[in-house]
Order: sequence, then structure tokens, then C-alpha cells
Amino acid sequence: MAQKINPQVLYEDNHLLVLNKPAGWLVQGDKTGDNTLTDWGRAYIRKKYNKPGEAFLHPVHRLDRPVSGVCVFARTSKALERMNKLFHDDKINKTYVAIVKGAPEKDEDRLTHWLTKDSEKNIAKAHTKQKGNAKYAELSYKLQGSISGHALLEVKPKTGRPHQIRVQLAKIKCPIKGDLKYGYPTPNSDKNISLHAYKIAFVHPVKKEPMSISCKPKWDDFNPLINGMDR
Repeated sequence: MAQKINPQVLYEDNHLLVLNKPAGWLVQGDKTGDNTLTDWGRAYIRKKYNKPGEAFLHPVHRLDRPVSGVCVFARTSKALERMNKLFHDDKINKTYVAIVKGAPEKDEDRLTHWLTKDSEKNIAKAHTKQKGNAKYAELSYKLQGSISGHALLEVKPKTGRPHQIRVQLAKIKCPIKGDLKYGYPTPNSDKNISLHAYKIAFVHPVKKEPMSISCKPKWDDFNPLINGMDR
């Protein structure tokens, strides 16, 4: 897939690098062999700080390839260990925005499901009751407005399951725009999906200061709704 848009540096210090991941980029390598956000970040650090050899840089969470937005990397093993613990202890708050088909029945709600994963097809299924080895998934959403048969949702996942937001919204008959895998009828022009990691908040793993890093997507007709979210 052509990568026409470069990542944007949202925050950096000696411990962390936070990037705005363009939709279509991999965070880490896969069988395609395509360049990744991690590769870009390491090259950026080597060039800016004139570091010889391979710079240490490790993502502390993942975004699916067709998803854009805020992605956090650790620049040291200590920062990585501490960020992993923050995730493990549920002390990271993530906020996404999504354009979905139609609109949910409720303007805001909490969704709970149990997810199973078909690794061969790389697709998840959401169940309303616990089933076998299914993993519990929880998120909350809030309607921000509707335009032309679509709705803009602010989504806050409580858990971090693979494809969680995509499959849970599809389960309530609100598939994400462009997400053919989960029931949206047509692809977006760039083959990606209208899901964006909008904001992440946590206490800095070394400085111990509260941090909130955000980056809004540019989604044409929905920009006025997105720009009004924090007012």
C-alpha cells in the first residue's frame, strides 16, 4: 500500500516518542515486509540525535494498519517496562473517534461483549455471553453528531482486545465507515477505515507528570463536529 502521508511527531523526550500514525501504516513488521512506523521512528531518532547503530524504540500499544492516530513508543527499556505496567494496571486512558454507518439506538452507552478471534482469517466475533476462551471486552461511546446517514462517535475502550472497537460497533449494527471486514458495504477511497486514536492520557513513566496527548483526524464533512468535541 502506498504511504503518501508521513507520520507526525506529537511529543518526544529522552524516554518517549509519540507519533501520529497515518492510516495504512503498520506499527510493526509483518509478512508483507512493508516499512513500519517503528522503522520511521528509529530513523528519525538516528538522524535528529546523530545516533550510530540501531536506536532503541519499542511500541507500547498497537493500532491496526487501517487505523490512524496517536501511537506511543518507549525510547528506553525502563520506560517500556513502566509503560507496560501502566497498561497492565489499567492506568492508560484512550479515546478514539469513529465514523459509523447509521446511528446507535442510544446517544451514549457502555458495550460489553466476549470476543473470539479467527487467526487464519484475522477477524474477531463478538458474543453477548461468555463462550469458551472468549475474552471480555468493554467500551463506552458517545454520539457527537450525524451527517448524511453516518454518525461520529467518541469511543473509550476499557479493555484492549484485537479489533475490539471495530467488532463491538459492528455488533450494534454500526460498522465503521470503510471497514469491509466488519460489514460496511463499500471501501473508503484510500482503502483504510474511519477510526482514529484521538487522545491518550497517562502519568509519565519517569517524570511522574500527568500527560494528555491528542491529535484530531481530518475527515472533511465531519471536521466541524470533530473540532467542537473539546468545547
